[in-house]
Amino acid sequence: MTDINQTAADSAPADDAAPDHSGRNRLVIALLLASTFVVFLNETIMSVAIPRLMAALDVTAGAAQWLTTAFLLTMAVVIPVTGFLIQRMNTRPIFMMAMSIFTVGTFICAVSPGLELLIVGRVIQAVGTAIMMPLLMTTVMTLVPPEGRGKTMGNISIVISVAPAIGPTISGFVLEYLEWRWLFILVLPIALLALAVGSRFMKNVTEPRYAPLDVLSVVLSAVAFGGIVYGLSGFGGEGTAQIAGLPSWAPLAIGAVVMVIFILRQLSLQKNDAALLDLRTFKSKLYSICVGMLAISMAALLGTVILLPIYTQSVLGIDALQTGLLLMPGGLLMGLLAPTVGRLYDRYGPRPLVIPGTILVSAVLWALTLVGETTSTWNILIGHMVLSIGLALVFTPLFTSGLGAVPPKLYSHGSAMLGSIQQVSGAAGVALFVAVMSIQQRAAAEAGMDVVPALTNGIRWAFLCGAIIYLFAVVGALFVRRPADAKQAAEAAAH
Repeated sequence: MTDINQTAADSAPADDAAPDHSGRNRLVIALLLASTFVVFLNETIMSVAIPRLMAALDVTAGAAQWLTTAFLLTMAVVIPVTGFLIQRMNTRPIFMMAMSIFTVGTFICAVSPGLELLIVGRVIQAVGTAIMMPLLMTTVMTLVPPEGRGKTMGNISIVISVAPAIGPTISGFVLEYLEWRWLFILVLPIALLALAVGSRFMKNVTEPRYAPLDVLSVVLSAVAFGGIVYGLSGFGGEGTAQIAGLPSWAPLAIGAVVMVIFILRQLSLQKNDAALLDLRTFKSKLYSICVGMLAISMAALLGTVILLPIYTQSVLGIDALQTGLLLMPGGLLMGLLAPTVGRLYDRYGPRPLVIPGTILVSAVLWALTLVGETTSTWNILIGHMVLSIGLALVFTPLFTSGLGAVPPKLYSHGSAMLGSIQQVSGAAGVALFVAVMSIQQRAAAEAGMDVVPALTNGIRWAFLCGAIIYLFAVVGALFVRRPADAKQAAEAAAH
């Protein structure tokens, strides 16, 4: 991997060499950003559709939530392998492979007759999505010098946070007038267009090198991440059948044990630079803090995005379109703020951004523990907008500081590790929020409470769980700083 201060020309293949690669690099990053936005949009596009799918396919909320959980879990399992792919392959073939897989998955979803095949299509979509994110991150870290990374990471934050945030809005619009499968029919030509444009203009900007693939590590990561998320969802008592008569806590325990084995194997393999995920990235205290905060923030974001549509439609009684419109301003606000936050990071560093950002997110999560059957939709709108502002202040600085603290030769591992943990935490957040909601809803119903009040009680408990967990992110914000090399580069650029 090239050094962070090398020019793009140093990292390009010899047959594509030119005196000035700046135009080519901007084009490649723009194509990666646009394509990643398209694939990440599908991460939460099903959230508003869950009540509609429950009725159309005659499934429970726990079963329907696997359309999102399976998507996130697949990403978490596949992303570690992308670190290997990015090292072994050029930019163009990886891009073409990712978009082709995503397009096939979208087609399968569009023609699915039932929940089972729909989940298969979502899993295939997730494979393509999983490849795009580390590819984008690694390419940016290779091509963009430290003093300009904040601005570029701000644009990446639009993809990572805004695309999932506006997914429910788009879903609401579509579901108001069309059946659920149009969520994929409308995405299919966009995916095909991205594939066509990429095949015409995508260039190779990195130089492949040999990297081994440890198959056992791939298997261990799948069992570990899968067991943890499956176990969390099992606490809700819905959508997860028992395996061979095992108790509900068994998958979580198995996942945790296998995760320990996976970590021990990586520690052994990394001595010979053969690890699937090189854990030496965590030797950086700053990287570790940033990854932990991103994990908590992603769990809070996706858990909230899943629960709010259930609350607005099943408790407040507003339809999918109104729910989409209610969540749209927050998503748009996050997108508008992301580039500005990136520029502020380049100028002032992360701490003046992440501290107030985490406080805002925490305040909203605590406020959501008070929602009821008569809560005004204006309160939900304002709360979601404040939450979006807080997350906009958090995501860009954490991505930039975290990856900037990783040695250049570990960029692909750092971005893959960050992506894996981020997606696992997102899946765990969805599973945990729904599980807590289901448990408390069922307990309230058994105590004689009516259906809607029981659901409201479950939702409040789920947000309380999220609010408590997010306090760790508030504390972590006090320890975030700008990486030393990026700080020196920014000061040199200022002078």
